[in-house]
Amino acid sequence: MSPADEERPGAEEWVPRGATVERLRAAVDECRGCELWRDATQAVFSRGEPDARIMLVGEQPGDREDREGAPFVGPAGRVVDDALGAAGVPADGVYRTNAVKHFRFERRGKRRIHEKPGVAHVVACRPWLEEEIAAVRPEVIVALGATAARAVLGRPVTIGEVRGTVMESSDPSGTPTVVTAHPSSILRVRDETDRRAAFAQLVDDLRRAAEVTG
Repeated sequence: MSPADEERPGAEEWVPRGATVERLRAAVDECRGCELWRDATQAVFSRGEPDARIMLVGEQPGDREDREGAPFVGPAGRVVDDALGAAGVPADGVYRTNAVKHFRFERRGKRRIHEKPGVAHVVACRPWLEEEIAAVRPEVIVALGATAARAVLGRPVTIGEVRGTVMESSDPSGTPTVVTAHPSSILRVRDETDRRAAFAQLVDDLRRAAEVTG
């Protein structure tokens, strides 16, 4: 982490503690906890019922999410929806959010190319995630990808080593957590057989998470 990263204030002072999901959503656009707000269209908070039993945590908004102001509405979101359906998990029982609330990208001409958020961005944004978990009180969290896993667990993990294992989130609630691959990684698989296998793994992980809820 660079000295500039260490100087970032983090989101703490902008996060209303003990707030409802709606109040958190109303406050997030004012956040200046890191520099990503300067180039993003808007903060992207969450989608889903505030009393959902399952919380999905992704990495950050993509280009379409940044423009529309809602998470999981792009191609990766469609993979998630398909996987939830295949796993028999009702969509209305799932709360969707991201570890980082602003879109980080590199501009190439008119295109905005996704750029992975840094550790400093995950750390800066963590107070929002902690308050979301406290407000929703999910029975299980599904962390989609390594960035989300780091945000939820409070430490780096390797997806292949921990997927399928029920762990605990690092926030005070210690919510049961299942780590799986990010759906965008499935979209990048070129071979159809391999892509189907990767999708099946995601479905299995979502089923595992659903089992935790009973």
